Amino acid sequence: MVRERGRGRGRGGRGTGPRRPDRYDRYTFSDPSTQPEAFVTGSADSDASASTDEASDAVDEASSDDDASSLEEDGLGSALDLVTSVPVAMWDFQHCDPRRCSGKKLSRHGLIKEMRVGQRFRGIVLTPHATQVLSPADAPILREYGVAVVECSWARLDEIPFSKIKSPHERLLPRLMATNPVNYGKLFKLNCVEALAAAFYICQARPQGDQLLAKFAWGENFPVVNQAYLAKYRQCRSAAEVVAAADQFAADEELERQERRLASTQLGGYGAIPLPPTDDEEE
Repeated sequence: MVRERGRGRGRGGRGTGPRRPDRYDRYTFSDPSTQPEAFVTGSADSDASASTDEASDAVDEASSDDDASSLEEDGLGSALDLVTSVPVAMWDFQHCDPRRCSGKKLSRHGLIKEMRVGQRFRGIVLTPHATQVLSPADAPILREYGVAVVECSWARLDEIPFSKIKSPHERLLPRLMATNPVNYGKLFKLNCVEALAAAFYICQARPQGDQLLAKFAWGENFPVVNQAYLAKYRQCRSAAEVVAAADQFAADEELERQERRLASTQLGGYGAIPLPPTDDEEE
């Protein structure tokens, strides 16, 4: 569940041009109505011209080893991460200003499909009504069927007909910090693009997460601020391990707060330990 009221309207109109005829060949949907029209491809410049791609091939090849190394060093991805197309969708309940909604901006860029209430989605659905936390064990589901999110206000959850947007794979996101302009620094208060990017990072599909965040000026802050969280979650093998890791983060952060509070009290709140009185002062 995410909310966005921060960024302004994105540039450009709705849609990204003609659709490739074979775009859905590798996906099979029993009900055509469940097939999203928007895919994340793992490349922010997937619609660039062929000539541009050819001109950059030499540079890409020369830097590929360095890129793979840097991905592995920060713990958020590797050369083995998924880079193929993945369906992305959302149910939008119109709670946010369309000019400031991250989900709407992704829609304008053709990176997300808006679903109707009652329309089922076979992939992972990020929702606060889920009982299981997202983990790398969900990667096969995400890779085959994609990921969806509910675009609404955190303050109006009671208005959402969750019974009509159910999925066989509902998931909660673990402990993460928002970096969007509205809720910067707040735990769990992620907007749409942050939630989707987090799912891709955790499920070993970093390129897709990077592609979504690249549409926002503040997007590069999300993996930086959440590096420790995301790197740890990616190493887990199950939802139980992710929960344990999140609980450990919470315990460590609470201990750190207590230590800072104690230090502030000992320092008198002014950042310096009072010196003992001199002989003259005692007299």
